Amino acid sequence: MIIVTGGAGFIGSNLVAALEDAGERDIVICDRLLDGSKWRNIAKRMPRDIVHPDNLVDFVAAHAGEIEMIFHLGANSSTTAVDGDEIVATNFSLSLALWRLCARHGIGFIYASSAAVYGDGSLGFSDSNDIAALRALRPLNLYGWSKYLFDGWVLTSLARDEPAPPSWSGLRFFNVYGPNEYHKGPMQSLVAKIVTAHQPGAAVSLFKSYRPDFADGWQLRDFIWVDDAVAVMLWLRRSGRTGGILNLGTGIARSFHDLASAAIRACGEAPRIEYVEMPEAIRAAYQYYTCADMSRLTALGYDAPFSTLEAGVSRYVERFLRAPDRYR
Repeated sequence: MIIVTGGAGFIGSNLVAALEDAGERDIVICDRLLDGSKWRNIAKRMPRDIVHPDNLVDFVAAHAGEIEMIFHLGANSSTTAVDGDEIVATNFSLSLALWRLCARHGIGFIYASSAAVYGDGSLGFSDSNDIAALRALRPLNLYGWSKYLFDGWVLTSLARDEPAPPSWSGLRFFNVYGPNEYHKGPMQSLVAKIVTAHQPGAAVSLFKSYRPDFADGWQLRDFIWVDDAVAVMLWLRRSGRTGGILNLGTGIARSFHDLASAAIRACGEAPRIEYVEMPEAIRAAYQYYTCADMSRLTALGYDAPFSTLEAGVSRYVERFLRAPDRYR
């Protein structure tokens, strides 16, 4: 049995689809379906069961002997969240409980961390697994701090020689884009926002820059096509190896200008871009640059190529965003 938490969410539903495509038929999805739109992300899937997160610990305890792997992707990923108690319960306490269950019962564990732990990026983007290096980081929002908190707990637990899952990895996802993210609303990727709202011939709006070293629209991110992120997770599972905490991006930073241009060209138009004021509420916590150091994953033996920005965006637009059925 394989459990995917957040399995009806964005990355989780793409992972479930890939597992089914690989022949897996004993998949349990753990998620909150909430307002009734997330179910569409798994409408083409045939899970063994769907478990509410409040019942997950009891489910794992009851079925421990049957479970091979838990992919723990479920989280409150809102970068504007303000309820600290809810974030700790959802993003930290459940992760800790699952880690301990996996350690006790010999279950593989792959969990979602985030590039948000790196804060403003001034200390770089190295997934060194060094607790002192982690302590120096300063996440910019509550979500990033919750991921930092669990990464720190894991490294501290290992330093104390406490029980750990037989194989585990914590993946620091950078900017992932692709199908089944539509329920995320304002947290969708810019590609989805642009193509969904675009009117033929209209200009695309990007945020202005408030730093002299970045031109308007040329803030940089490490954008990764969701299929490439899923491929890494499947490879880690097949290998049975402990990767530790690993960056999951492409190792290449591209601008929002590049991303928007690729999206509009995929719609068959020449890009027109305008620049608008960034909301004051997010200016102080805005990341101007992210770029994953991918050397640790490469050293583990992963050598599959990552999609270029243009190829990934074109695939997303043509196969999903402008298709009659945009769901995977």
